[in-house]
Amino acid sequence: MSINTSFTRLLGIRTPVVAAPMAGASGGALAAQVTAAGAFGFLAAGYLDPESLQKELALARGIFGLAASDRLPVGVGYLAWKLEKPMDAEAEEMLAVALDNHVQAIWLAFGVRIDKWIRYIRTYDENHRRPDPTLIFVQVSSVEDAVVAVKNWKVDVLIAQGNESGGHGYRAAPPLLTLVPSILQALPQGVTPLLAAGGLNDGRHVASLLSLGADGVVLGTRFLATTESLYTEAQKRALVAARSGSTVRTMAFDRARGTLEWPVGIDGRALYNSTVKDMEEGVDIHIVKEKFKKGVQDGDPDRMLVWAGTGVDLISGVSNAKDVVQELHDVAVERFKVSREFYTGN
Repeated sequence: MSINTSFTRLLGIRTPVVAAPMAGASGGALAAQVTAAGAFGFLAAGYLDPESLQKELALARGIFGLAASDRLPVGVGYLAWKLEKPMDAEAEEMLAVALDNHVQAIWLAFGVRIDKWIRYIRTYDENHRRPDPTLIFVQVSSVEDAVVAVKNWKVDVLIAQGNESGGHGYRAAPPLLTLVPSILQALPQGVTPLLAAGGLNDGRHVASLLSLGADGVVLGTRFLATTESLYTEAQKRALVAARSGSTVRTMAFDRARGTLEWPVGIDGRALYNSTVKDMEEGVDIHIVKEKFKKGVQDGDPDRMLVWAGTGVDLISGVSNAKDVVQELHDVAVERFKVSREFYTGN
C-alpha cells in the first residue's frame, strides 16, 4: 500500500519520507538505499570537494545500475553559506557535479543568497534542455522565510525545520508542531509540498505530521543509525544508548572543530557530553580542542560529536536503510487505520 500525498506524486515514491542530507553521514550508499526502499534519499555535499562528491554520486549510480546519462533518483544537499564563501566559479563547480549527474533534486539551506543558486540551477536545466528539471528543495525555520521561498523563489518543495532537529538549525526556530500549521496558514493551499523536519524518528511521527497537514517528513537522526550511514560505529552506539533529554543546542562542537562560519543565529543539536560541559564552564579552548580531537580518535562518547534530534531515545538499534523505511511506512499506515476509529461519520 502506498501513501498518497502531493509529495509522493511529485517524486514518484510510495513513502513520504526523506533521508536528510547530513554532512559526514549521508553518502551515496545511504541515499540510494533509501530511494530504492520507496522513500527518497539525499546525500550531503557538506564539506566535500568536487572529486569526493563525484565518488559518492558514482557509488549511488552503481547501486541502481544506471548508465551515466540516466537520471539519478537521489538528491544532493548543499550548505548555501559554503557556496557563498568561495569565488562563484568554485561554487558553480560544486553544483555542476550534481547537475551533471542529473540528480533528481537539490536541497539548499543556511544561506543569504539562496535565490542566486536557484537561478543558477534553473538556468543550467534550461541550457541543457532538461525535460525533467531538477527539483529544488529549500529549508526554512520561519513563516517569513517560507513565504519568500514559495512566492518569490517558486521552490518545488519546502522543508520546515523545527527546533527539535538534530544537527544545525536556527536556535530561534519554533517547535515543529507550531511551525508547520503556521506555514500552512500563511501559504495558499496545495501550491508547494511541505515537508516537516525536527525530532522525528518513527512511523507514528510520520502519521502525525501528515495528519497535521504536511505532505511528507524528513528524518535525519534515525538514518544516522543505519548500516549505510558514514557515522562511525562508536557514534552509532552512542545514538542507541541515548535517552530522552540527552540532546542540547550548542556551538561547543563547532568551536572545538573550528567550524564557525555558519550564519548568525545558527547552532547545532547534539548529544550532551564533557566537550559541551567544558565549554559551558569556561575551560581553556585549547584544552577543549585537544580533548575533543583525542576523543574523536578514540571513539569516546564523552568527548566526540554526535549530532542528534530530540527523538533519539526512540532508536533501539542499528538497522539497514531498507528496513528503516519499511518500518516507518508500515507503522504510519497502521496508525492511519487506527485513526479511522475516531471518526463515526455522524
